[in-house]
Amino acid sequence: MIFQRTLKPIITKQLFKGKMIVLLGPRQSGKTTLSKELIKPFADEGAYFDCQLSEVRRHFVIGEPDQLLPLIGTKKIVVFDEAQTIQDIGSILKTFFDTYPQIQIIATGSSSFDLANKIKEPMTGRAYEFTLFPLSSKEIASVKAINESILHETMLYGSYPAVVAATTKEDKLLAIRSIATNYLYKDVFTFEAIRNPKAFEDLLRALALQMGSLVSVNELAQTLGITRTTINRYLRLLEQAFVIKRLYGFSNNPRNELKKACKIYFLDTGVRNVLVDIVSPLNDRTDRGAIFENFFLTERMKLGAAETFPPEIMFWRSRAGEEIDVIERSGPRIAAFECKWTKQPVIFKKFLKAYPSATTSVISPSDFYL
Repeated sequence: MIFQRTLKPIITKQLFKGKMIVLLGPRQSGKTTLSKELIKPFADEGAYFDCQLSEVRRHFVIGEPDQLLPLIGTKKIVVFDEAQTIQDIGSILKTFFDTYPQIQIIATGSSSFDLANKIKEPMTGRAYEFTLFPLSSKEIASVKAINESILHETMLYGSYPAVVAATTKEDKLLAIRSIATNYLYKDVFTFEAIRNPKAFEDLLRALALQMGSLVSVNELAQTLGITRTTINRYLRLLEQAFVIKRLYGFSNNPRNELKKACKIYFLDTGVRNVLVDIVSPLNDRTDRGAIFENFFLTERMKLGAAETFPPEIMFWRSRAGEEIDVIERSGPRIAAFECKWTKQPVIFKKFLKAYPSATTSVISPSDFYL
């Protein structure tokens, strides 16, 4: 299946505008396919290089930009895939870009380059950065109509391209289990010393079990028998590796609202379900509401990734216990979304009293296929 990625025309418009392109995102989200699609119109003037290959890596030498010329030749646009695996890649690309600005560089990374401390800071002001998430419902709809069954499959098995493209439930299960166990955490273990892998895995499962609930670092530390410092470090690494997303409380009135509280969601519901239970049908699950809430949050993140200035995404919870699942703030505009498994009225009275100009919506699964 060839999915129509929303980012493709957006990135295409930014080519040859005096900036490098940095394409980040989790492993298996389609960065290699998209980057090859971006250079396809340039035919022989474009080239793709896998930075994990030794014959490619030897051309990257810090302070010697000319070492890349034998690799690039006369190409005008080049892709350096998995660029975060190259030592000092940020400094190398910065020097090369400053020396040969006419060559369009597209660098991809399967984790936040902050995790590898490789690229971001040296390239400040020289690159446009984009994030490619697993498929959005709109991108899935580019190849097949979304009905209730397809939506349930997506929420259960996730939206990685290989999973969506699989034609049987057995193949979907094999694909998402492979991604969750063989790929996603690779960068964390490569770039960071995880001294207690079991505690790391136990934390992942604990986060999966309380997805969408308020998270207490103190409680996690006590339950898992590791320090708060270690918990916070693991959370940072998981977020930089595009496994989880921390959501913080929205507040313009800290006296009455919780601002420092944090919820944790997964970038892909299939990955989360692998950690808990991916066999039970969605309609039979007690956590189906939380799964839909997580799904909707990632849909909003994917939508925001295509915007120049994506909205800030939070949740709202008052000290009295009233809560709204998703809040988006973009400048002065505030939008509130409450997720419900079945369509039902929700009263936003207290929230609207505090934020009378906000828009409010109740979202259910049927909004994605009707």
